[in-house]
Amino acid sequence: MSRENDGFVYHRGLLQAVLDVVYRVVNFFVRWDHLPTLLGSANLSVFRERLREHNLHHAGYGTAPPGWKTGNDRWRSADGSFNSLDHPRMGMAGARFGRNFPLPECVPDSGDNLLEPSPRVISQVLLARDTFIPATSLNLLAAAWIQFETHNWFSHGLPRPENAFKIPLEPGDTWPDPVDGCMQIRRTVPDNTPREPWLGATPTFCNINSHWWDAGQIYGSNRERQMEIRSKADGKIKVGDDGMLPPDPDHQGADLTGFNDNWWVGLSLLHNLFAREHNVICDGLKTRYPSWNDEELFQRARLINAALIAKIHTIEWTPGILGHPALDFGMHANWSGIPNRVLRAVLGKNSEAAYGIIGSPTDQHSAPYAMTEEFTAVYRLHPLIPDDVDLRRLDVAGVEHCKLVDMQGGASRKFMKSHGFVNLLYSFGTVHPGAIRLHNYPNFLRQFTKEGQPLLDMAAIDIMRDRERGVPRYNRFRELVGKKRVRTFEEITSIPGAAKKMRAIYKGDVDRVDLMVGLLAEDLPDGFGFSDTAFRIFILMASRRLKSDRFFTDDYRAEVYTDFGLDWVQNNGMKSVLLRHVPQLGPALEGVNNAFAPWNVLRS
Repeated sequence: MSRENDGFVYHRGLLQAVLDVVYRVVNFFVRWDHLPTLLGSANLSVFRERLREHNLHHAGYGTAPPGWKTGNDRWRSADGSFNSLDHPRMGMAGARFGRNFPLPECVPDSGDNLLEPSPRVISQVLLARDTFIPATSLNLLAAAWIQFETHNWFSHGLPRPENAFKIPLEPGDTWPDPVDGCMQIRRTVPDNTPREPWLGATPTFCNINSHWWDAGQIYGSNRERQMEIRSKADGKIKVGDDGMLPPDPDHQGADLTGFNDNWWVGLSLLHNLFAREHNVICDGLKTRYPSWNDEELFQRARLINAALIAKIHTIEWTPGILGHPALDFGMHANWSGIPNRVLRAVLGKNSEAAYGIIGSPTDQHSAPYAMTEEFTAVYRLHPLIPDDVDLRRLDVAGVEHCKLVDMQGGASRKFMKSHGFVNLLYSFGTVHPGAIRLHNYPNFLRQFTKEGQPLLDMAAIDIMRDRERGVPRYNRFRELVGKKRVRTFEEITSIPGAAKKMRAIYKGDVDRVDLMVGLLAEDLPDGFGFSDTAFRIFILMASRRLKSDRFFTDDYRAEVYTDFGLDWVQNNGMKSVLLRHVPQLGPALEGVNNAFAPWNVLRS
């Protein structure tokens, strides 16, 4: 490193240390979300740097080194290997989840403490939906979108039946599938790779997906699946004569796509939309590069499509669900920097804040890149899903009331065919998802049938997943992301009656409150759709998914993406994608600035 760069790093570190002290003092008196926009955005940047330094921890790779394949230097591998050419296992499918906290903090309770208080009682008393609470600033596509994205980021695999947790049922519990008076919850698939001694008692689990933000939900996380979904002509994804994805022969009711677990119509809409986007990108590339073969066209189009999806999530979905001016400003700066020449000049050409993460140097910060168990935990957003959906048609007035359970699983493709791609997109754009709060967990998911598994109470399972994976409970989690501990249940929430119910369930011990319960109960920052505690992990991991990935940093350049590809990402967003493939939606989207906000209802 040159002396000039040494000086830059020193001054940047000194500035960060000063800002950290300043904002600790400021936040003692004023929360970040009550500051003016620029100061609030700077406050978030300080949080992020602090978290980068203290809240990234490696749990080992847990997977064998991959073999080199032609093209790994120029485009994304199917399994995510060789994103880092120096550390090819980093982030690949099958690699372990990392941690946001020191490993000794991530040890599960032992014995009966692991089951206390009962996850089933928490599901019934604190989580069950009494009356649907809508998130009125969003449409249902926003709910489908985050599941579309999490299917890209992480999957622990399908739980196996052996050694299930046995949750005793309370007297009067009407759970219809008891075994010896208990509800059974299957355990997370264990990590059977050799353990390093330094892991101690921290459990480790493997991600069957690639950890990278690579649109693996569309393209798959292994070469075999990738070849299944391809047409093998002109780089395109396989579609039927109707322009829709074909059926998956091994998954009843699901489309043939990269990852189709937990399938429903909301996912089908987005998979079909971005499969079409991929194929249009292929057409554009083939026109400009007629000598390219199928593989070259496919891989370049994948790069472009994945970057566009990441951009949409960063500067459209995120400000849509977290509607605060400082956040909106900060997310745009994350992607492309600050649109102000004076501030750019002051901060300098090496400033990530000034010029954005995209195209900046790759940086792993304080640990090798991986999705984390804590990141998985804060994205337990099932309350977004309604139990009932009002469907509309573009060409006919009126509303059809449908159960969401009737448009998922094996019924998904039939439902899509009977209602139509265009009308379902329009319907999803004009109805609200649920608010991410206590007492708003969808009831159909609390008694859910899934092929090959026992009857599921997903709310109880969500509670058990955090416990068995060693994710700290709510109060300690707060402390580990730089927030003050709470001393009473009333400090967590002002939801009427919630503190009293929590006190009874947790027997007066506020330190035993489960993470998900605390996140759903917590009072929210202005405009936010989910909790500030969860947001601390988001601040860290949202930028990390970009900054650690060479295809968003060092290799985000024309030689890799082409000038056409860079222009495509720059000039498109969710609204333009929708209108390109479904121009009939134009009147519904007229005047709508964010495609995840409610659309115009054309006929009541």
